[in-house]
Amino acid sequence: MRRLVAAEWLKLWTVRATGWTLGGTVAVATGFGALIGTSFRDHARSDAAPHFAGSYGLMLAQLCLVVFAVRAMGDEYTSGTIRASLLAAPRRGGFYAAKVVATALAVAVVAALSVAGSFLAAQATMGEAGVAPWSAGAPRALLGGWLYLMLMALLALGVTSVVRRSAAALGVLLPLLLLGSQGLANIPRVGTVLQFLPDQAAGLLLGMAGPPDDPTFARAYGPWTGMAITACWAAAALAAGWWTLRRRAV
Repeated sequence: MRRLVAAEWLKLWTVRATGWTLGGTVAVATGFGALIGTSFRDHARSDAAPHFAGSYGLMLAQLCLVVFAVRAMGDEYTSGTIRASLLAAPRRGGFYAAKVVATALAVAVVAALSVAGSFLAAQATMGEAGVAPWSAGAPRALLGGWLYLMLMALLALGVTSVVRRSAAALGVLLPLLLLGSQGLANIPRVGTVLQFLPDQAAGLLLGMAGPPDDPTFARAYGPWTGMAITACWAAAALAAGWWTLRRRAV
């Protein structure tokens, strides 16, 4: 198993896009964290939660991680190297597990850097309104941000394993994250259903929910339950990906 993970790790870093997508994740998270923090400071948003400023950049940075995870699996099918991979590792379970582990390791490091960069940049640019990483609620927001990025990347990997094409996976995931969930979820009746989508569910732990008295942002669950819902989405996607790889010819 260790050699399989090492082989998948080598595959990831022989593709030029890996550095761009992972580096872009950290850059986008940090840059938007600073931008949101500056906006709150300049507009005297005393009611704005510092944790929101530190987390908002992650909602955009996740798109880079989604692209990375999609390509980690999708490029195997697009290029046809999936046949050579399964010839070298005929046990599809081992191949799939190694792919998940190698991708998760890369995402874990980048997610930690992104969460820290976004939070610190936001607090630094907010001036006196900024908070320290050890202040009340900050550790939970930081952990939540890391878990959120990890789960969204694994969800993207699982979806790609099911559809077996990078373009098809991005065609499903990007509209969901950019329009379906973030846009339509603000409509009261529609939001009641869409609150159970993965990014909306985990958003509570990041401090991304709106005012508690606003019915538009009402949730039927708490922050940790929301993260558990997102974890179930990711687990289901990975399980479906494994079933597809096992049952269907390449």
